[in-house]
Amino acid sequence: MFRFLSKSNNTIRKLSSKSFHPTLYASSSPHHCKSKISTIHPQIASPISSNAFDSSGSSSKPSDSRYPTGSPNGSPFFRALDRNSSFSGPQMAGNRFFSSGYLLNCKNLKNGKGNRRGFLRVGSFVGESRAFSSEPDRESMEYDVVIVGAGPSGLSAAIRLKQMCRAKDVDFSVCVVEKGAEVGAHILSGNVFEPRALDELLPEWKQEEAPINVPVSSDKFWLLTKDRAFSLPSPFDNKGNYIISLSQLVRWLGGKAEELGVEIYPGFAASEILYDANHNVIGIGTNDMGIAKDGSKKDNFQRGVELRGRVTLLAEGCRGSLSEKVLRDYNLREKAQAQHQTYALGIKEIWEIDEAKHKTGTVLHTLGWPLDHRTYGGSFLYHMNDRQVSIGLVVALNYHNPFLNPYEEFQKLKHHPAIKPLLKGGTVLQYGARTLNEGGFQSIPYPVFPGGAIIGCSAGFLNVPKIKGTHTAMKSGMLAAEAAFDVLHEGSSMEKYWDGLRNSWIWEELHKARNYRPAFEYGLIPGLALSALEHYVLKGRSPLTLKHGKPDHEATDVAQLHSPIQYPKPDGIVSFDVPTSLYRSNTNHDHDQPSHLHLRDPQIPDRVNLPDFAGPESRYCPARVYEYVPDEKGELRLQINAQNCLHCKACDIKDPKQNIEWTVPEGGGGPGYSVM
Repeated sequence: MFRFLSKSNNTIRKLSSKSFHPTLYASSSPHHCKSKISTIHPQIASPISSNAFDSSGSSSKPSDSRYPTGSPNGSPFFRALDRNSSFSGPQMAGNRFFSSGYLLNCKNLKNGKGNRRGFLRVGSFVGESRAFSSEPDRESMEYDVVIVGAGPSGLSAAIRLKQMCRAKDVDFSVCVVEKGAEVGAHILSGNVFEPRALDELLPEWKQEEAPINVPVSSDKFWLLTKDRAFSLPSPFDNKGNYIISLSQLVRWLGGKAEELGVEIYPGFAASEILYDANHNVIGIGTNDMGIAKDGSKKDNFQRGVELRGRVTLLAEGCRGSLSEKVLRDYNLREKAQAQHQTYALGIKEIWEIDEAKHKTGTVLHTLGWPLDHRTYGGSFLYHMNDRQVSIGLVVALNYHNPFLNPYEEFQKLKHHPAIKPLLKGGTVLQYGARTLNEGGFQSIPYPVFPGGAIIGCSAGFLNVPKIKGTHTAMKSGMLAAEAAFDVLHEGSSMEKYWDGLRNSWIWEELHKARNYRPAFEYGLIPGLALSALEHYVLKGRSPLTLKHGKPDHEATDVAQLHSPIQYPKPDGIVSFDVPTSLYRSNTNHDHDQPSHLHLRDPQIPDRVNLPDFAGPESRYCPARVYEYVPDEKGELRLQINAQNCLHCKACDIKDPKQNIEWTVPEGGGGPGYSVM
């Protein structure tokens, strides 16, 4: 049994637990309702839960102890509860599990007329019961600070705000809304972690059992040809850095944020910006849930919720949909005289390999094969704990050849004679993909808008030559939090965030690194030469600032300038087809919902993309979302398999005519990463 507040009369009601088993735990915030209901979505098909879901939503995969995960305190993060129950979805998480569903803040909750009242909203899953408003007006919650995105920057901002509240003996309410079904479910990164920002934010992180325990022990850099690997001097200084799972780190940060009183609402997607009459941002709205493909309301329909904040921080990660809207609405790139952003697509797997081949702490980066000399990118291979290695390929999205397929290039990489022996005999635990910002210093927009700011990778603080952006994202969140606190406490301006950025080590670090990425516009060999000059001679003090080339979507050549690339069939040992990999990403969406992938002009695929560019969306997507299939007349037509979407955003970036608009699906959908 569990308890919840009835919307109608604020009395306590009971709901039978036969159909599902939510986990009830207390919020640490002393000024808000203390009960929070945590449920699990069927969209989380975590490899370490007892069930995974196939495309029909039915369970199909047994539990496998090989799939590791970790809670903030190092204990198993997922625990099955009541295995004899009739609940057919994944088992509930124990300990601290951030999952979709929340009890709206009884103090802050208002309806559309401004009346306060208690109200429960529970995330969607198989066999659940719901309480939802029958009124057309959306429920509204008021906070001092609303943060969109429970990634490194968003959680660092939330923690820093609450730390300052304690230091100044004041209390400002802070909430974080996250579209993933749990904190960390959508987080994917390399990741060799530089702890500089964490040292500033939580100096006692080592004593507090942060999931950071694999120091870098060796650092190698190779130039690959088809059959050889040539060792080069490593430009990376990874002394004092750690190999981590970023999805596990943000779960730990989420726990720290909640201990300080931050309210975290996973499983709900921020789909719109709220403005006042003066076009100032006053918060965000979450999307409606329970809408069928045809636009009708299903039995489980729920109106979205308005989360109103005196300050709104957008921490959505690379190519955030709301962040992009704000950048356009307020002309923030033009205001900073910033160049366009340029991106790359990272594709990654976690493997478990033979113990004899595993060398904990080893870091390897490569350039060259399988990419051609005109395509910027490279691979990484990191030895983690417990016989695990993370391997991935990063491909810059300004590549020219429309026949290039980043997913297939990654499969080729694993067959290189210097890499295949390491993986052979191993097991893939998880697969995923995500875009990353590579524009660096030249592409930083003005990050402040009326009512808030853009932080982390939504603004783009990745240090390309370091291949690191987590520490800069965290620091940007901390700086924004300090500015937001001063806005709330002293009535100052969010402009302090912009000033703080330019006076911080982020600015200094990115300025020194500004010429590495654009140097490769001239090709691999000139890029290596120019970047070596920058690194070893000029050391970031070049009098010139190189510019980026064309935006990524404009860089794609027409198909007639290139020949199709014939990729080998996967062997099922080290290389795999897309459906197999997609299964390992634990990706799932409710099939009966409107597509979150919109074509601005439905005729563009047939009139332009297919005849001129040979249908590149069928190749740059690492999840086979876009397919050209014959219709009843035998003519090829674009089919969008939105349920496959990894939320990587490559389509939003690379479509030649910028015809694809990525918007958020129902909250809780998408990948379910646990160790990425």
